[in-house]
Amino acid sequence: MTATAVRPTGLIPTPRAAADTTAPRSAATASAACRAVAYQRVLHQLVRRELRLLADLAAWAPAGEAERTAALTRHADLIGRVLLHHHSVEREAVWPALLRAAPAEARDAVDDWTARCARIDHMLRDVATAARQWQVAATAPARDAFAAACRELAAAVEAQTLDEERVLVPLLAEHLAAADWTAIAARSHCRLSAPEQLFVLGLALEDSCATDRARLLDGLPWSVRRAWRLHGARRYRAAVVRLRGAPPAA
Repeated sequence: MTATAVRPTGLIPTPRAAADTTAPRSAATASAACRAVAYQRVLHQLVRRELRLLADLAAWAPAGEAERTAALTRHADLIGRVLLHHHSVEREAVWPALLRAAPAEARDAVDDWTARCARIDHMLRDVATAARQWQVAATAPARDAFAAACRELAAAVEAQTLDEERVLVPLLAEHLAAADWTAIAARSHCRLSAPEQLFVLGLALEDSCATDRARLLDGLPWSVRRAWRLHGARRYRAAVVRLRGAPPAA
């Protein structure tokens, strides 16, 4: 079975509700709200880790080795697309739903999120530009500029997502309606190829606890779970070793 046997749904992996997630105020919203919180947690964790690693890996990479340059810049492009998609889902669906439910509590926090994430989206474009310049120039200054752009982005994303988890994510757990999250999850598609889906699944699974890993896999289509068991986990490990020079953390 090849990776192309996975039907490209474009879905970003979203774990089922974790047992330790903040409880919402009504049973009717419990499952949806916990899934929304878990989605935020998993995506933030994934992006924070990979941006930090990219900055470190690029700083030590040979400046003129085309294959290594391509591997790192390609990974930066994937993480950038995942983060841009995540911001789009929040901006167009998640926060509007929250503002309908709790406008007074959420307005200032959403306004702050909008300003900070607009800056992060601009920084993602800076990383993409630095990546192209490194690929063309193949020089130490171009490599260093790419590494610095990744490091600056990683710091901004870490600060923003930690504040979001402190202020906005608890409001999701408290107020998000079940129907709203069901609709958001159903239409939130990211344009990922089949191999990219399995790789992002591996990234999402890597730092998750055993309970979240089981719930994440349980929430996937049968075809994706089967592909992960048959070859996805093995290929993910090999890809991570090639990228980082070390196997996944777990």
